[in-house]
Amino acid sequence: MKLLFSLIFCFSFLFSQQLKPLHTYLASGGVTDLVLKDNLLYIATANSAVDVFDTQSHELVKSIKMPKIKDFVGDIINAKVYSIDVLNDRIIIVSQGEHGFRKIYEYTDEKLNPLITIEKKMYIAKAKYINDNQIILSLLSNQLFLFDIKQKKLLWEKQVSQSKFSDFALNEDKSKVIIADESGSLKAIETKTGKLKKIYSGVNVDNIFQVDIKKGVIITAGQDRRCAIYDKFNQYYKKAEFLIYSAGLSPSGKIAGYANNEENDVTLFDTKSKKELYTLRGHKMTLSNILFKNEKELYTSSDDNEVYYWKIN
Repeated sequence: MKLLFSLIFCFSFLFSQQLKPLHTYLASGGVTDLVLKDNLLYIATANSAVDVFDTQSHELVKSIKMPKIKDFVGDIINAKVYSIDVLNDRIIIVSQGEHGFRKIYEYTDEKLNPLITIEKKMYIAKAKYINDNQIILSLLSNQLFLFDIKQKKLLWEKQVSQSKFSDFALNEDKSKVIIADESGSLKAIETKTGKLKKIYSGVNVDNIFQVDIKKGVIITAGQDRRCAIYDKFNQYYKKAEFLIYSAGLSPSGKIAGYANNEENDVTLFDTKSKKELYTLRGHKMTLSNILFKNEKELYTSSDDNEVYYWKIN
């Protein structure tokens, strides 16, 4: 009888770890990027818009519309937003331009101000604020730049590697950027100078789709089905059932999440003990972002227009 109760308890415990979202935010298009700032959730979409939601009321505050573009045959189409970042009341937006090029706007005072136009002929993949007057940006060719907003001038340029760029993440004080590319290794670059400080390798053996860093802990999402963890003391990986398209860390770096299988489940685990904690279920399409608000709350998005809000125990 005791054995029966023990089994029931164990199954109940396992089942309780499979969570469903508490709220769903419906964006205006497929979600490409997420930023959380002061209880506002900024959602970049493939539908010429950045949607801003109040995370307390769950209401849409505003939708920043991007100019539509002409495709290669002259039809008017939506411009995909590739990357966003927020600093105070300013937003950096990397948007699709004509002829395949990308452009960067800064949204301030309810206006879109162009910083880099398609005349520069740059294939910009991602841009983030470094401080009030500087942004760091990367091209698909894995060239990294520090850009001065006031002067509209590039301060330094670095060819990180010959491998195609995938993603980058900044540490908390924005002194270091971690670059992920199709080589499977990570490069740590000093943002002030563009100098290479360190190479992380030996865990991923193929393209890394995403990277995150929190409190010195680094996580990757790999095409090789490996979610790698690098910290000061060791490095290891969690093996997934499918290609891992997204991964993220809690602010402390103690909890990690990664897209685990073809059903688009998200597995949360303890980065020290490697113990799996929760399975988040509900997404119907490929995961695009895993964003922690704190140690107990997080947001996840996929290639459709749904962003899920989760709370863990």
